[in-house]
Amino acid sequence: MENYGCMIDLLCRSGLLDDAYSFVIGMPVSPNSIIWRTLLVACKSSNRIDIAESASKRLLELEPHNPENHVLLSNLYASNSQWDTVSYLRKKVKDSNVTAVAGCSSIEINGYLHEFVVSDDSHPEIKEIRLVLREIADRVQRAGHKPWTAAVLHVVGEEEKEVALCEHSERLAIAYGLLKTKAPHVIRVVKNLRFCLDCHEVAKIISKSYNREIIVRDRVRFHKFMGGSCSCKDFW
Repeated sequence: MENYGCMIDLLCRSGLLDDAYSFVIGMPVSPNSIIWRTLLVACKSSNRIDIAESASKRLLELEPHNPENHVLLSNLYASNSQWDTVSYLRKKVKDSNVTAVAGCSSIEINGYLHEFVVSDDSHPEIKEIRLVLREIADRVQRAGHKPWTAAVLHVVGEEEKEVALCEHSERLAIAYGLLKTKAPHVIRVVKNLRFCLDCHEVAKIISKSYNREIIVRDRVRFHKFMGGSCSCKDFW
């Protein structure tokens, strides 16, 4: 199965989604959840809703209670502003008693572990952290980045969505790393879920703007940010 997974990953990274899907369908063994999830993630990057719907159906048959699978599909519909479908999926998840896992990011500073969740205001240095977040937002804006507000799965104004993105857990942790350490110290963050697409883009800009090396371990892989790029080549 691992060899099949490598081939599918290669096709997906090359943007050959139709070939990847045909390969999966033609496998002599039944594809596992990893295979279908790889294809679903690639659909998000390539905006292929048609293949995503088929992949998610098979994936949910294998893992009906994994909230990450529902989130991946919801994000794809949200990126296309299909809010009715997003609402339907969220209601379906709620009715099926699938428990969503809250995003949490942690960073170790001077031997102490600091944990953050989205819009966390419980940290004793939250005022200083938000000042760093404001500075980051200014630098990111000057770099020409446009926030990917579809990552916020709520029908609210664009300004509110941008504020919500600025306080995702991984961004809070990175901001705290900038506050408490200086170069060449490497900022190391661990997140329990997948990296948010917008936060991933912002982390690349931070690494270049602040000349800092940032390593984030999310649920899928390690991301090493240096000089405005990531080791994952924007595929995760």
